[in-house]
Amino acid sequence: MGQTGKLAGRYRLLNPLGGGELLLAFDEREHRDVVVRRLRVPPESLELAVTEARRAVGLAHACVVPVLDVPVEAGEAWLVMEFVSGSSLEQSVLARRPLPVLQAARVGVHLLSALETAHAAGIVHGRVNPANVLLTRTGRALLTGFGLPALGMRPPADMWSLAATLHFAVEGRPPGQAPVEGTEPLRSLIRAMLSPADTPPVRTVAETLRRLAMDRSLDQVVAAGGPMPPAEVAAIGLAVLEQLAEPHARGEHHGGVQPGSVLINEWGHATLVPRLAPAQLPAFTPPEGTGSPAADLWSLGATLFAAVQGQPPAPGAPLSMAGALAPVLFDLLSGDPDRRPAADVLRRRLVGVLEHNG
Repeated sequence: MGQTGKLAGRYRLLNPLGGGELLLAFDEREHRDVVVRRLRVPPESLELAVTEARRAVGLAHACVVPVLDVPVEAGEAWLVMEFVSGSSLEQSVLARRPLPVLQAARVGVHLLSALETAHAAGIVHGRVNPANVLLTRTGRALLTGFGLPALGMRPPADMWSLAATLHFAVEGRPPGQAPVEGTEPLRSLIRAMLSPADTPPVRTVAETLRRLAMDRSLDQVVAAGGPMPPAEVAAIGLAVLEQLAEPHARGEHHGGVQPGSVLINEWGHATLVPRLAPAQLPAFTPPEGTGSPAADLWSLGATLFAAVQGQPPAPGAPLSMAGALAPVLFDLLSGDPDRRPAADVLRRRLVGVLEHNG
């Protein structure tokens, strides 16, 4: 860099940003503010680091802070990035509080979309963390830090780091300092993504985040609005039953049906999210455990009970608000799996509740 404080003859350095790793600069050729950062690599690795960094120059995505240039001067390489106004996720959480689930899920949608585009282009980020996530005033999350050496990492490392970043967003601490507690779908998803075994596919992660960014879980709906009318609860039961049909036909089971795993969109339609991590609440676990389609039906009955009564089932708990749905729930919650109605019978009975209340 020359004595005038100008990089590559065009980027005039102004002042440090944040902790000092970043510098605000002015691009005299394009007449715009930019951010520059030194690529700190050993001399023997400089050529490879510059080659990898320049691949990020062509990465375009609405949730990526673009890398504009990678100049090399006096044996040092620099990243030149677009200047974006916003605070980092790290700063926001530490200064205020952890993000609400809905906002954290939206952050996850944005970051995952950016990573999918990068991975499709053969680019691994390698440093996904709360400090490299910018939150804009419009609610968009932007991923910065592309172009830094990825240290030979592969896409699964980015996915684990995404989960750790979301953990920080909702818990306020990194994974090693605070466990992810609770059974709502986002925390279940984070636990599953952090697990070294049986990590959910990217497609499942993307779909779950997308739904969580738009919909509320059934327990949130009940907590906000109180017990639901029997007809609405019957419609939720039918929707969940339909989504259980395919795995049950294969002899498989869900094993995690509970109000937190049922999402309700703005039109009242219910979606059962995949079971992402073993964290089912005892009140929704059947007497025989979660290991069969019949067990799923018991858990569905308990879920519908909580929706119509406003609280989970308990021994001797009355079904005073269930109306025509009461006998259906009574049979679903039988301690004998053989006495629970089969799926086709249950479907007809739930339709009957809808017609009775129509």
